[in-house]
Amino acid sequence: MVYEASIVIPIYNEINSLNSLCSKLKETFAGLNIKYIFVDDGSKDGSSNWLKKNLKIIFDKKQFELISLEKNFGKGYAINKGIKNSEGKYTMFLDSDLEYAPQDLLEMYDVIIANNEIEVLYGSRNLGSKTQLRRYFINGIAVKVNTWIFNFLFNQSLSDLHTGSKIINTNLLKELNINTNGFGLEIVMSSEIAKQNINIPEYGISYYERTVEQGKKITILDGVLSYYFLFRERFLKNDLPTKISTFYSFVFMTYVGTYFGMGSGKILAVLLFMIIGLLLSINHKIIPLSIIFFSIFIGSLFSKGNGKIYTVIIFFIIGLYLASKVRKNFINKKYNFISRLLI
Repeated sequence: MVYEASIVIPIYNEINSLNSLCSKLKETFAGLNIKYIFVDDGSKDGSSNWLKKNLKIIFDKKQFELISLEKNFGKGYAINKGIKNSEGKYTMFLDSDLEYAPQDLLEMYDVIIANNEIEVLYGSRNLGSKTQLRRYFINGIAVKVNTWIFNFLFNQSLSDLHTGSKIINTNLLKELNINTNGFGLEIVMSSEIAKQNINIPEYGISYYERTVEQGKKITILDGVLSYYFLFRERFLKNDLPTKISTFYSFVFMTYVGTYFGMGSGKILAVLLFMIIGLLLSINHKIIPLSIIFFSIFIGSLFSKGNGKIYTVIIFFIIGLYLASKVRKNFINKKYNFISRLLI
């Protein structure tokens, strides 16, 4: 059978929402040739038996596929299993807990079908005027902080990094290196897309947040781990030219930091310059970085003692300007390995 698109639905202990979810999916996407991929991630509450018994009653046998995992591996693992079996031009994602409405996903699908230039579309809980029910203030703040950090690190303009409603071109999706099993999935998937120099558009959706008693599973540990995934995806999980430039920038700027301050002040200076070195490596390779570093060296020759910091900052800014001019001449040009390493 030739499918128009697939919908991947990860499930873990959602026995109370499955009947309503499946009914809404069938009603919402009636008339479209959709492949529903249900991935049961080792549920222990009866969800597994319900899916095996009822999916074949609700859907035609050619409409769905049930993937049953023997134990709970995590959302990222379940999603990856679903992606491997997805068919059609686009793959959609929807959580099984009904915090997100299938109708919004259909509207997103209509948008992406109407515009062939869009390869990725995220549903945003922070755009538009649709109904919102939020129960945990801290969760909302954490999502906004993570989204801001992600935008800064990957040059995006998202309003909702951790959304559970997404549509991605299937060919693009299957090329992504999504190597996480847990809730770091949203960060890893978005990072992989951003590294392809793809801007991620959004569509406003509704949101009905559950309580912990109703089955909400995200924890404080997931929030802490999100910072690890942001750091790993931006600074560690890169191609070889980017890794080399990151190491080059990190080492040099750490060395620069040792020239400022005394005692605890020197430690803070080193830490600050270490961070600056990592941030510089996001958009600069060997030649632009060398221009910046040479400018810093020139600036250090014009003053002594505490006054040295001011001339270094001035020449650092000059170096950034000159480096940006060099990079501008090479933007959107095809690179081989050497040019990707140097520019």
